[in-house]
Formats: sequence, structure tokens, C-alpha cells
Amino acid sequence: MTSFGNAPFPEMAHVPLSDYAYAPAVNDPVRLRTLTLIRWVAIAGQALALLAVHYGFGFDVPLGPAFAVVAASLLLNLIVLTGHPTPVRLGVRSAAAFLAFDILQLAALLYLTGGLENPFSFLLLAPVAVSATILTIRSTIALCVLSIACITILAIWHFPLPWTAGGFSVPQVYVLGIWIALAIGILFFAIYTWRVAEEARRMSSALAASQLALAREQQLAALGGLAAAAAHELGSPLGTIAVASGEIARELSPDSPMYDDVQLLISETSRCRDILAELSDRSEDGDDTVSPFVLLPVHALVQAAAVRHEAENVAFDLSATAGPSEDPAAEPVVARSPEIIHGLGTIIQNAAQFARDRVEINTQWDREFIRVHIRDDGPGFAAGLLERLGEPYISSRKRSTGHMGLGIFIARTLLQRSGGAIAFRNDSEGGAAVDIVWRRDTLENPDVESGG
Repeated sequence: MTSFGNAPFPEMAHVPLSDYAYAPAVNDPVRLRTLTLIRWVAIAGQALALLAVHYGFGFDVPLGPAFAVVAASLLLNLIVLTGHPTPVRLGVRSAAAFLAFDILQLAALLYLTGGLENPFSFLLLAPVAVSATILTIRSTIALCVLSIACITILAIWHFPLPWTAGGFSVPQVYVLGIWIALAIGILFFAIYTWRVAEEARRMSSALAASQLALAREQQLAALGGLAAAAAHELGSPLGTIAVASGEIARELSPDSPMYDDVQLLISETSRCRDILAELSDRSEDGDDTVSPFVLLPVHALVQAAAVRHEAENVAFDLSATAGPSEDPAAEPVVARSPEIIHGLGTIIQNAAQFARDRVEINTQWDREFIRVHIRDDGPGFAAGLLERLGEPYISSRKRSTGHMGLGIFIARTLLQRSGGAIAFRNDSEGGAAVDIVWRRDTLENPDVESGG
């Protein structure tokens, strides 16, 4: 089903390199030491602010109750340090409980020092921002509700600021404006920060999947190299066994009780040698079990990536051409890269799954670039999907089918890791098309002969 011709794809030569486009939260998202360190900073800041206002500016602040609230945070930190002398990580619920305590502690301090009229009331945004960065959306929503409840209470009930004794008071409409600003700020910080952090978590998870895919490919390549070495090393002992068993067979008569056993030994030895020869042939032909250090022509590298994904109902049309030039450059000889094998293989597999009858794969090179063009005769990329291809967890197929939307992302990551750039488009003649391009000197090793 695989053909190999010379039909060129001249449009590839006109695609400049500049046109190519180059996670869920964990169970224990934050270290306890991080939250206690933030609380130590808050305790120091609150104590200094209370002392500066009372003694520096001469305002009558209820120091006793206020320092009792600060002491509650101090006591919690001391309990944490005593109970957990070694670094530990908090689960989502425990971290949310710590942040809820911080919100309530700050709200109690604001209650004693003017409520929302206190300029430091904006600090209620901080625990929500921290939660949106490291916790789940459910925990962040709960802390948002708690924060808005606190600012609502503070807008209505609170101790007056000291300057009210001089006849100055903040209008209620201004307090209402502060409440609205804080409520909007809490919601905005929560939504915006959570979205940004979630994108970072998704990207981290997808990159981890890429590393796993590459590690699997490297393990398969290493296993293939080991199989080839085993075939080479076992050839001599099996040859010796075959010679010795043949000599024994010649000395035995057919009536001997050991004759059948020796014939079985000869048969099984021959079978073992055939198996080892097959393993050796597969390694030389560029099968999955080849050593990653073997050099081969670039078209053979592409063919090795494609052969594992052949389907019964889809024909693969492979071709290789030198670029348009009066003096065509010699075909590049490159190392068999697990990144390229897996990346190209994933894209070819995706094309075969959506193709109706045919997938065309053209390898093209000139003196500067190596290009691979993959085109199928399927429905092409959906318009809304095309602009997001290459991002993690993007798929036109339902998750229930087992497709997580990581295949193209992993392929793109691995190909870029090998120095390539990749572009997705819908072909003018119908179907989806993917163009991959490398600088030739990135893949070629001019210091090593092809027969190495």
C-alpha cells in the first residue's frame, strides 16, 4: 500500500521559514512554609502600621483588641512551626482553610480600624489572588464569597476612624463606591488570575506528556539497539551449537533413542538463527527497533515514521525530490531521531484517520532546508480548530473516544525540539495539509560519513 515516487510538491519551495508557527492542579498545590512566610510578612506589616498610626500620627487606635487579632496570626504560625518542623505540602482544602483564616483575620482588623474607609482594605484581594493561582476553581469561588461577605459587613458595621472626632466623615456613597470597587476587584482578580494560572498548569501537564512520549520513543529505540546487539552476539554460540549437533546426528543411527532429540535440537537451533536474522534485518531496514545513532537518508527517516501507521483502507503515497535547482543538492543523511520519528508519526497517523482513501507524504530538500509535506484527502481542519492547532487539549473528537487532544501538541513540541517548524493549513485542492521544515545544517552531521 506504500508507493514511492518522484512527484514533487513545488508549493513547498515557496513557503518561507518565517511563516511557520514555532495542567490540571496537583493534589498538594502549595508548601506550608510558603503560606507561613507570607503570614510572617503580614504580621510584621500590621504591627508596624498600628504602631505608626497610634504613636506616629497620634490617632487613638484600639491597640489592645487590634494586637489581639495580630497575635492570632502569630499564634497560628507558631503552632504550624511546632507541629511541622519539616517542609510539607498542603492539600487544596487545607490551603483554602489557611487563606480563609487570613481573610477573616484581616477583616477583624479592619473592623477595629475603620472598615472599608481604611486605605488598607484593598489587601482583602491578596488571599483571593493567591487562591486563584494555586487552588481549584471551587475553592477560589468559596473564598470570593467569603471576601464579599466580609466587605459587606465592614461597609455596614465597623469602629469609626479616629478623625471622625474632628468632624470629618466619609460619605456613605463613597463607602458604597469602595464596596463596589472591591467586589469587582475580587471577582476580576479571581477570574483573570485563575485563567492565566490554569493555562500555565495545562501547558505544564501537556509538556510532561511530551516528555513521556519522547522517553517512550527513546526506550523503544534503545530496546531495538539491544535486540540488534543480542542478535549479533548470539549468532556465534548458535552456530557452534548447530555444528556440534550436526556432528552428533551424523554419528547416530536412525534407530538410536537419541536420534529424534538431536534432530529436534538441530531444528530449534535453526529456528533461533532465523529469528535473530529477522531481528537484524529489521534493524538494517529502519524498523522501530533501530539504534538511534544509525544514519540514514532523510526520505528513509520519513518512511520509518510512516510505515508503522499504515492502514488497510488508506494508501500512503511517499515521494522524495530535490529542490528546484539546476544543480540539485545531494540527499541529506541524518541521524534517526526519536523526536522526529514520533512527531512525524503522530501527524501521519492523524492524517490517515481522517483521510478517505489517500495520504500523500513528500520529502523535499535543497541546499538550505529540508521540508516534509503531509496531505490527506479528508474533510480538512475545521475553521475554528485551525487557529488553535498545536495547543494542548484541543481536539475535534469527543473525550469519550479516548482522544485527549494532546497528539498534535506533543508532535509539534517534539518536532520543534528537533529544530523544526510546523504549519497547519487546509489545502487548496481539499483536505488537510501540514508542512514541516528544518534548516538542513540542523539535521545533517557533515563530520560523519553515511556508512558510519
